[in-house]
This record gives sequence, C-alpha cells and structure tokens, in this order.
Amino acid sequence: MIEALTGFAIIFALALARVPLAFAMAAVGIGGMGMMRGWEPALASTAQVVYETGFAYTLSVIPLFILMGNFVARAGLAQELFQAAYAFIGHKRGGLAHATIVACAGFGAICGSSIATAATMGKVAYPSMKRLGYSDALSMGVIAAGGTLGIMIPPSTIMVIYGIITETNIGKLFAAGVIPGVLSALLMMGGIAWITARDPQHAPAGDRSTWTQRWQALRGIWGVLLLVIVVLGGIYGGVFTATEGAGFGAAGAFLFAIARRRLSARVLFEVLVESARTTAMLFTLLIAATLFANFVNFTTMPGDLKDLITLSGLSPTMIIVAMMLIYVVLGTVMEELTMVLLTIPLFFPIVASLGFDPIWFGVLIVMVVQIGLISPPVGMNMFVLNALLPGVGLGAIYRGCWPFVFVLVVMLALLIAVPQLSLWLPSLMK
Repeated sequence: MIEALTGFAIIFALALARVPLAFAMAAVGIGGMGMMRGWEPALASTAQVVYETGFAYTLSVIPLFILMGNFVARAGLAQELFQAAYAFIGHKRGGLAHATIVACAGFGAICGSSIATAATMGKVAYPSMKRLGYSDALSMGVIAAGGTLGIMIPPSTIMVIYGIITETNIGKLFAAGVIPGVLSALLMMGGIAWITARDPQHAPAGDRSTWTQRWQALRGIWGVLLLVIVVLGGIYGGVFTATEGAGFGAAGAFLFAIARRRLSARVLFEVLVESARTTAMLFTLLIAATLFANFVNFTTMPGDLKDLITLSGLSPTMIIVAMMLIYVVLGTVMEELTMVLLTIPLFFPIVASLGFDPIWFGVLIVMVVQIGLISPPVGMNMFVLNALLPGVGLGAIYRGCWPFVFVLVVMLALLIAVPQLSLWLPSLMK
C-alpha cells in the first residue's frame, strides 16, 4: 500500500509543478511498475497498453460522438433549441433561464460534453438575458449548471470513459443517464423558480409568443429530434451498438450541416482539427490512466482498502455516501476528468466487492462530476464562461453557481436513496 500512496503523492507533486496530468500518471505508472517488476516487463506492458488502446474498436465511439457534437454546434442547432424553448416559456418570470435549461438539455442529447454545452449556450443565451435585464449571477449560474447536463443526458464522454475503464456496457450507461438527466433539469428549473420568487428583480418576464411563432420555432428543431431518435433510440432498442450509433450520429450531423449550408471547406477543416485535438487529449489521458491503474492494481492497495472497509463496520450504503463526499470535496479543488481517472482504480474494486451495480455507480460518478464542474474555486464551466464573457467577474459566477450546486447535491442524494432512478431503463434493454 505504501507504494501506491507514494505514487499518488508524486502525481500530486507533479501536478502542482504544472506537469500535465497524462505525463504525470504515465511516468508514475511506468516508473512504479519498473521498480516493482523490472524495467523490461514494465516497458512491454506500456507498449501493450498503447497498442490496445489505439486499436480498440470500442474506443472509436469517442471521436465519433465528439465529431457529431462539433458538426451540430456549427450547424446552429443550439440557437434554434433556445428559441423554441423561449417561444413556449419565455413570457414567464425567469422564462429565459428556464428556456436555457431546456436548450442545454436538448443540446446535451447530441453533444456529450459539458464544457461545449456551457460555451455554446453562453454565446446563445447570455446576450438575450443581458438585454432583458437578468442579473449576471443568475445568468451565469443557469448557463454553467445547464451545461453540466451535457454529460448526464446521453451521449456522454464521461460515461464512455467510465464504461471503458470499468468494462461496463456503454449503451446501458447511456440509458441510465436519461431519467437522472431529466430530473436534474427539472430540479434546476425549480431552483430558478425559487430564486426568482425570492427576488423578482433577478429575472424580468419576457414577451409572450403567438402560437404561430411557437410552431415556427418547433419546425426549426426537427433535426435535433431526428438525430436523438435515430442515435439513442437505435442504441436502446438494440438495433446497433453505441459505436455504430455514434457513427450514424456523426454522419447525420454532417449531412444536416451541409443541408443548412453551414459547412464550408474551411469550417469542415476546423471541425476535423478540433475533433482530432480533443480525441488525442482524451486518448492520451486514457493511456496514462491505464498505466497508472495497472501499477495500483499490482500493489496491495486495493486489497488493503477492502480489508479496511470491512473492519470499519460501516454499512455498504454508508461507504458509498463516504465515497461521494470525498468526490464532492475533491471536485472543489481538482479538475473533474483528473479526479475520475485517479480515483476509479481505487474505488471501483471496492464498489464491485460490495455487490453494487456498476451502472448505478457510473451515474453517481457523473453526478459528482456535474457538481465539480460548477463548484468554486476550480469548476471548469465557470472558467469557460469567464473566458468567454470577460465582462462578467468570477465573483458573480461563483454567486450564481452556489444554488445549483445545492440542487445537484439533492439530486445525488436522490440517486443514492433510489437506485431504480438510474437502473430502470437499462433493465429494459436487451
């Protein structure tokens, strides 16, 4: 166990020295295995991990979903989702904020990235909120929190990574995120209603749209609905795998962008380069995390932790609660993907030994990542919005996010108390 703890300490020290996480984890993983097993086996294991990761068919789902999200963003669907939601509920107090949450949920169903969802909706929704007189705190809190729906409502990059690391069925993970994603959106809207009821000046009411305007707005989002039905419906119905669904989605988003005349040669090149860059970053992190996990599993730490938990006398549910508290605290000081990649090798064997469903635990992991994305001081969604909208200070963003951190903590408690919220839909799959 001492070897593994030393490895964690070295990784944190390297991170503080601003060494990229992937390099830090790979160095510790290779170095640790070399010292414990010998350098020749360690280097051979490293070569095998790199080869198997690069040629794994299941991993092709990552670049395909990233590509689909980039095509959809360039096609302008986020703007139309927002306009459609606003047409129906924009006239109510806080209507723009409610419309932003609905649009984030819709965009998350075809994007899979929280940061991309927050950045896109920041460009789309914030100008309208500013024009109507919404407070910066509420506007930023809504956009940052709504952006987190991009990783709960499938497809989800975090779920894919979790599924690959733990060898859990990705299609069932996607199904497990639907109900928690919808409930999270509804709870956020409840939070908006509470905030605006306490202080109506935060969010003036907008203009009421006619039914003609509403039907026109709905016609603009048929592309989103078609993509969601084809991709997710096909995966849930067993028509094709998650990887095949991602391929259909990327091809459909490409054709849709062409049909809308949003895809020039220059834009296509930018989309491909951006998708390749994001994919390379994720694959590098996955390889490094696998190397580090192999080192941790070779030490006595997994077994020692199991023995420690057994002797603690805590019930299995309390052990899960303790893990989630650790995640919530870590999320306030650590980047979320880093947190997941570092802790899964430690926590997942314990969860499996306690007999908990890995799909349920995967949804809990995504929920704590959502909380971390909007938790001061290092929530990534907050920094994305601060960079995108430099006129809004971090103080306003922090104030706006705290109520939604509480909302997501309530949602986490619900998921722990009622596992069927995340397990019912996967149980219906073939």
